[in-house]
Amino acid sequence: MKISLSDTGKRYNREWIFRHLSFTFESGTHYAITGSNGSGKSTLLQVLAGSLTHSEGTVHYERNGQTVAPDRVFAHISLVAPYLELPEEMSLEEFLQFHFQFKPLLPGLSTTEIVETVGLQQALHKQIRYYSSGMKQRVRLAQAIFANTTALFLDEPCTNLDAEGIALYHSLVDRYCRNRLVVVSSNEEQEYRFCSRQLSITDYKR
Repeated sequence: MKISLSDTGKRYNREWIFRHLSFTFESGTHYAITGSNGSGKSTLLQVLAGSLTHSEGTVHYERNGQTVAPDRVFAHISLVAPYLELPEEMSLEEFLQFHFQFKPLLPGLSTTEIVETVGLQQALHKQIRYYSSGMKQRVRLAQAIFANTTALFLDEPCTNLDAEGIALYHSLVDRYCRNRLVVVSSNEEQEYRFCSRQLSITDYKR
């Protein structure tokens, strides 16, 4: 996946969140979007993911040398964010089976292996509504990282995770995301320390 932004900006009413952003994101490279709280990191990530429309400039998506239509971008992208709700009336088993009907699993994996990898096998049949906040974040990571997508967007991915959960997050990224496009939105270095390139959102607020 290759995502090219050219003179791109996003505003709400009269306030520009970012502006004049020209940047290219490519598979095989891990990027961090940094900035203070409320600076617009999540907004930029959502523009990249196609869930928010930019206000000026262009956003172009390409995969294997072919243009990806904006209404098909979702099929190639996975997103982790604390504001994304989980279907709490479902059990973990039901949710994963449902989710992976729309975004297939990475080759060679099963839902059983996934649940064991994220350490939730004892809660497989429990409704997600009864999960702790840390368990729910593990579910968010699982549904995104184990989906067979070329791009992974991580918005504050360690939210509600303890030290063990943070270690799990880094091991999952290292094992399953080496050749994917990964973009992390965070102001916590522990969440993006594996990223080789950084983009500060404050550079595009002037």
